[in-house]
Amino acid sequence: MAETVFVARESDAGEARVSASPDSVRKMKSLGFDVVVEAGAGTLSRLPDADFEKAGARIGSAADAASADVVLRVRRPNASEIAGYKSGAIVIAIMDPYGHEAALAEMASAGLTAFAMELMPRITRAQSMDVLSSQANLAGYQAVIDAAAEFDRAMPMMMTAAGTVPAAKVFVMGAGVAGLQAIATARRLGAVVSATDVRPASKEQVASLGAKFIAVEDDEFKAAETSGGYAKPMSEAYQAKQAVLTAEHLAKQDIVITTALIPGRPAPRLITRDMLKSMKPGSIAVDLAVERGGNIEGAVAGSVVEVEGVKVVGYNNVPGRIATSASALYAKNLVTFLETMVSKESKALALNPDDELIKATMLTHGGNVVHPNFGGAVAAKTEETA
Repeated sequence: MAETVFVARESDAGEARVSASPDSVRKMKSLGFDVVVEAGAGTLSRLPDADFEKAGARIGSAADAASADVVLRVRRPNASEIAGYKSGAIVIAIMDPYGHEAALAEMASAGLTAFAMELMPRITRAQSMDVLSSQANLAGYQAVIDAAAEFDRAMPMMMTAAGTVPAAKVFVMGAGVAGLQAIATARRLGAVVSATDVRPASKEQVASLGAKFIAVEDDEFKAAETSGGYAKPMSEAYQAKQAVLTAEHLAKQDIVITTALIPGRPAPRLITRDMLKSMKPGSIAVDLAVERGGNIEGAVAGSVVEVEGVKVVGYNNVPGRIATSASALYAKNLVTFLETMVSKESKALALNPDDELIKATMLTHGGNVVHPNFGGAVAAKTEETA
């Protein structure tokens, strides 16, 4: 009897994405799975139930999750959803594990084998499974579109008989995947773009996209990157020097987009109210880290607010604002990862605990929290509440 994959409809009101696409359903069918898609799961991503049916899925209800061997989701399941899954089921989602020890403990006690897609290692083999990159890429694009929508001027320079419209000046803070896409998108719209990052490797990447690189390039800067490609937390002394340079540059900009996030930590504060005050009235600031506390002082999660005369855009779940594209990429990430768990000989689920992808992403298994980054924290949390 074929094993079953259940594609859940997201329960979070702010989540428009879905964890499968017709293409990923066809792929899962070819791997030997029966696929059940919860009715309406893809509606907000413009993927009607009929499209999933044509791809070979059965349209079901939330109750079908109880018999599923694999549950695919965008976000971590809530307590009532966890209670509806059978012990031993594999649950794959963006789990947001940092600071949510109680939720991990719930999944462990329910006997679930839970995988966090955002913990996927940044290695060549896993590039097609890297949800942080696929979703951040879209977030960087959408950040520029959101900024342009709030901006009351044109982005490119326009020379007309009635006069010249100057190009907008856009400053991108953080040149990771989201930042680089923001740079590229702003350049396509005709803006004059500059960018900053604490990682030395980003200087060449920024320049290759036609933007100007802004940073304090001292000895600390030259060593400011982890082996995983993430930015290291910088010293207070460096942050102070960088803040002075940033403030001077910011005063000349029309739009600033901040993208700085360090996994497992609150978002670093990059822009203060005083810096916003130095910008021209009507300038735009987009905070892509607002859900982790924000890079911009005064940013409000889920809102566009005016702070010191600057419109500060703080939308939650920015990839979900372009859900159709985001879902297609996320579904591809998921099914590519799921394929690594399937035996080519038997076409059955066969987890290999020694696989580096499994080791890096498995949070819970066999009734325990097994990920080394979270096991101790969950144990401590359990003792506190006992």
